[in-house]
Amino acid sequence: MPTSLHPFFLLILFISVFSADGIQLIIVNNCNETVWPGILCTAGHPTPNNSGFRLCSGEEAVLQLPDWWSGRIWGRQGCSDQKTGKFYCQTGDCSGLLQCMGTGGIPPATLVEMTLGTPKSPLHFYDVSLVDGFNLPVSMVPIGGGIGCGVAACEADLNVCCPSNLVVKRQGKVVGCKSACLASKSDRYCCTGGYANPKMCKPTPFGHLFKAICPRAYSYAYDEATGLKTCRAPRYVITFCPPK
Repeated sequence: MPTSLHPFFLLILFISVFSADGIQLIIVNNCNETVWPGILCTAGHPTPNNSGFRLCSGEEAVLQLPDWWSGRIWGRQGCSDQKTGKFYCQTGDCSGLLQCMGTGGIPPATLVEMTLGTPKSPLHFYDVSLVDGFNLPVSMVPIGGGIGCGVAACEADLNVCCPSNLVVKRQGKVVGCKSACLASKSDRYCCTGGYANPKMCKPTPFGHLFKAICPRAYSYAYDEATGLKTCRAPRYVITFCPPK
């Protein structure tokens, strides 16, 4: 992977168009292969960039979002050539569509989740979540938000250290790492049923492992204390395969 993001920093320096009525997301692909970002918005919110697009290695895309936008973004990898008419991704696939059209990515997938303010609060809440497993490193960094703004991230490649019973392979290659919930489908690991509250739902050994490697990521269903970040910035940078 590249170790610097010089084009990105130039982009930040020269972006001058900013609407006081919206927030910019700058999406950067720092991986050494193409990533297809997928976007799923919360019901009632507009979907930017047709909910999915191709981002080649070293490329950036700028999305303009309205205030109070809420949704998630994830990276898809190993996608087939759309010219064949059979678009499919090895990780994060959304019903075989380039543009996800209201469909979430099939886990395991590293998620960037955000709620950019509400009628009751101007604060932005966001996280990088491993609750649905992991497929590639990603970070969300505020730009111009001031002191106290947090960085949400999982910069490490968890596929390298994924426990064997959580590994997902495609064509002999490890492409993802399941969460304990996805692997077991039990209430205890999924924080459902009798475990659907912070008192009963505790991080699993796998959650502890993910947290130790990616301390700035959301590792299980009730990880608000260290996983959830807040800010009020005019723009954020989401980087796939961020420099370590």
